[in-house]
Parts: sequence; structure tokens; C-alpha cells
Amino acid sequence: MGSSEHAAALRRFAALALRDDDTIHPRGGSMLLAHRSPTRRAFVFLHGLTASPMQWDALARRLHGHGDSVVVPRLPGHGARNQLTTQLRDLRTPHLIGAAREALAIARGLGTSVTVVGFSLGGLLAAWLAQHERVEHVVAIAPVLGIAGIPQIATPLLAAGLSALPNVFLWWDPVRRGRNLPDHGYPRYPTHAIAEALHLAGALARFARTTPPATRRITIVTNASETGVNNGAARALARLWQAHDAGAVLLRRITGLPPSHDVIEPLRPGTLARRAYRQLLPILYDDGP
Repeated sequence: MGSSEHAAALRRFAALALRDDDTIHPRGGSMLLAHRSPTRRAFVFLHGLTASPMQWDALARRLHGHGDSVVVPRLPGHGARNQLTTQLRDLRTPHLIGAAREALAIARGLGTSVTVVGFSLGGLLAAWLAQHERVEHVVAIAPVLGIAGIPQIATPLLAAGLSALPNVFLWWDPVRRGRNLPDHGYPRYPTHAIAEALHLAGALARFARTTPPATRRITIVTNASETGVNNGAARALARLWQAHDAGAVLLRRITGLPPSHDVIEPLRPGTLARRAYRQLLPILYDDGP
């Protein structure tokens, strides 16, 4: 990798950043933390549903401070100033996959080795990239492969039902609604966006059942105190991949946290995120065998 690839990656990110107009929150746009020349490692961070690149700000800056390059794309429909925007009602899987692949292409020009890290919806997209793209390391944290409390066998029925019903917005917290939440994310989500994620998870499982992943180092991270996604679905995906290559997938679990899903958000009150970072950083910096 030389300076020409690095310059091309910077130009490509600049074009991506132009999509962040004045309707986007000042902290909601795509983020690039690069160096003057290519680095040994480049990271792609993919945020969760209704969040924004700011969700990764603390970890991204820490890694950049250690000499790594980091790109954090704003996923389609996210990051708006208006927290009650309805943009996500039109969220579609191809747009999400396209955004993830675009960020990966940028990162390949920034570092010799690329690690893709995703959380929640971003974790699902990271897992999708692991199946279809050759990456040095993919880390999927609490990926949306199913919903907590919903048996895996019922997930396709849930996805079909949500798709068939009207697309309505629900509050993440029906009691507090948007109070005390970071202002760079949305307090509501559309039900069709959940359906899109679950359909993508089903498609990923079908691919994984018959085809080995293109990425040979995959780490799936679950939260022992998970409240939002189905940890069993994450383990099931790992087993499908391991059937092709027992050494390709590593399951890791973070522990000692209160019941929670979003363990990444740096602006969440308390020390939850910092406690999670202490367990996640060694995973991100693990160069493997």
C-alpha cells in the first residue's frame, strides 16, 4: 500500500462526508480519524439502529491515539438533527450493506490490515461483511440476529409479521421516551427497520449454512446481561461458520455489567461504557495466532 491508495481513500471519504448536510447533527456525521500516511491497522466501526457515528467516538479516538486509522460511516437515515425524524421508515437492507462496503473500501486504503467492528445493527452488518468480504478480522458485538425473549424458530414469523403490518414508530423507552438520551440518536424506531434487520439475519444464516465465510478471523461478542438481542442466535451463527472451519470463529462474552443492550454509547450516564471498553479493547487489539 502506498501514498496513492491513501490519498484515494481520503478523497473517497471526503465525498462520503459531503452527504452530511445541515440537516445532520453536528456530532451525527461520518467520522474519519486518519494519519498522514497508511497505518499498520485500520478500523471500520458500524453503529447501531437509531444511533450515529458518535456512538463509537470514545473508542475510535482511543484507537487513533494508539496510531490506528478509523472510519465510522453514518448509516443511511441516521444522524439527523431532528430526533423525531421519520427518515428511518424507508430504511432498506441494500442501502445498509452498501454503506458498510463503502466504509470497508475506504479503510483498505488507510491501513495494511483492516478490522471491521459493529454493534447491534452494525454487528449484523459486520457479520454480513464477514460472510461475503475478505477482511483480516471482523468483530460483531451483540449483533441483531434475533430478539431477546423470542425463540429463534419464531424469528422468521416475527420478521414476516412486522413486514406485513403497518410501519409504526415505537419508543425505545415508552416511559421516559426521549428524556435523558444522547441528542445524536433517535428515541424511536420503525417496526419495518426491525423487520429488515431480521430478514437480513435470516439471509445471512442461509448463506452461512452452505458457504464458508470469506473472512477467516471472526469474533462474535455477546453480553452476559443482554436485554435486546438473542445471544442464542449469535451462538447458532458461530456454529454454522465453525462447521466449515472450526478455527474461523471465536465466541467471546463480556460480563459483570448490569442488564443492558447499548454498552457502547459514551454519553450514557454512569460508567457502563467504560467498563465495557475494558473488556472490548483486548478483543479489538487481538492479532490472533
